[in-house]
Amino acid sequence: MVSDAADDLPAPVRILTVQRFGERARDDHVAVETPVALVFNGISHAVMMASPADLEAFALGFAVSEGLLTSPAECFGIALKVSAEGVEAHLHVAASAEARLKETRRNLVGRTGCGLCGIDSLRALDLRPGHIAASVRPTAAAVLKAFADLPSRQPLNTLTGAHHAAGWATLDGELLQVMEDVGRHNALDKLLGQRLLNKQRFDDGFVVMSSRASYELVLKCARMGVPTLATISAPTSLAVEIARQAGMGLFGFCRGETAVSYTGDQSSPSSSNRARTHANSSGSAS
Repeated sequence: MVSDAADDLPAPVRILTVQRFGERARDDHVAVETPVALVFNGISHAVMMASPADLEAFALGFAVSEGLLTSPAECFGIALKVSAEGVEAHLHVAASAEARLKETRRNLVGRTGCGLCGIDSLRALDLRPGHIAASVRPTAAAVLKAFADLPSRQPLNTLTGAHHAAGWATLDGELLQVMEDVGRHNALDKLLGQRLLNKQRFDDGFVVMSSRASYELVLKCARMGVPTLATISAPTSLAVEIARQAGMGLFGFCRGETAVSYTGDQSSPSSSNRARTHANSSGSAS
């Protein structure tokens, strides 16, 4: 079974580091990127490029956060089939879900960080986030506490420098779960999927990510009822718009002692005041 982080570690690769005053040969780890086919009741729906770990969580998180399944209850089981070509994640889903999938079927090869892969027309693009019920939001101080702990919870990125992370934190900033993948969307799907597999709630904490806040990440969180998303880099304008439509909290530029709230005026009065007190603007992006 391809589900342990250790399976994501390749054999060391010999590299040559070239610096101004000389060269140095050494062994280093390079991130593994594997084709993962998502197959629903025998129907191939998508092929995504992902890190080959936590793939059951990835498959379920992708299916639900993309709206392919209305709930995890529509998935009766997940089986992984590994071959020389990659990994097939076979999901056994309810007949009602299969009928919806046949209507929206899209066969694609997804690149790392793929956003609109497989959407063949503007009419097929659904940006309606729904609205998240009123909930308690984290303070900027809690957000920064979670980000301070994030690097130490990224073993794959420590080895390769090529993995994104998605983490789940409590409202006081305690980081409970972290999932890694070469793609930021995949890392989030793995986190959401793991919480679904564990039957954990989505309204009692927030998500932190080592990336920018693209609209897809906000939309996935909104669909799952996540009250707040915080990222280390900037959001896009569409990400901010969707977060505000959904009634979500959205933080960007979460670095060091700075966090920027892009939806502070959408929060409850007490949460909004706290966000403005602790969050300062930043003029750089990565």
